[in-house]
Amino acid sequence: MTTVLITGASAGLGAAFARGFAAKGCDLVLVARDKERLGDVAETLGRAFGVRTEVLPADLLDPAQCRTVEDRLTDAGRPVDILVNNAGFGLAAPFPYSPVEDEERMLDLLVRVPMRLTHAVVPGLRERRRGAVLNVSSVAGLLPTGTYGAAKAWITAFSESLRVDLAPYGVRVLAVVPGFTRTEFQERAGMDVSALRDAVWLEADAVVAQALKDLGLRRPLSITGWRYKAYAVAVRHLPRTLVARKMARTRRPPADRPA
Repeated sequence: MTTVLITGASAGLGAAFARGFAAKGCDLVLVARDKERLGDVAETLGRAFGVRTEVLPADLLDPAQCRTVEDRLTDAGRPVDILVNNAGFGLAAPFPYSPVEDEERMLDLLVRVPMRLTHAVVPGLRERRRGAVLNVSSVAGLLPTGTYGAAKAWITAFSESLRVDLAPYGVRVLAVVPGFTRTEFQERAGMDVSALRDAVWLEADAVVAQALKDLGLRRPLSITGWRYKAYAVAVRHLPRTLVARKMARTRRPPADRPA
């Protein structure tokens, strides 16, 4: 039986990944800070799909709690076959208008934590010559979009490099690159997205369905929806100076933004 460990599994894309893998008959190890919500997700999926669900409450920004998750990933007696690095958060204001401590916390969760968890799981995957790592990135990583975009650019580049390194061992690596997705992410970050049209929004289950399809096809990136696929192609080929000028118009200091 395949076992999947998912971070940020209590809501949003993490919960959608849990549903998607449970529907395929995979056992789950669910990681998040909110123990009660995590338990609800585990109970619901276990009952609906008949899979084993393990709840592992952890604040991944706490080094000791992060090590607990790393220890679970290295447990040879209970091997994890697929790691989904999904936990994360964003900031409402562009750099440097957020406290530097918040900037550090964001970079830790988006860069340091997935690096450590991947480092923990890879030796076992390589030894067993099977398994996968899915890293949730963002289309924001394709553009100059502050420290959040820079962190997501890192996770995409990290995934593509890791994919090359692990291919000889039969281990798959996929960067999941969603656009705006209907989750709690924007509300928790305090972002005002009221001006966005309905057409730009993706559903979490659709993002996961595309990711699982792309994982099966051994693709390096998973992008959902023709709009975002076209967007990704465009930003890769447009002159970077043109892209930077366009993005600069949308990233004014908070005081300059309309109320």
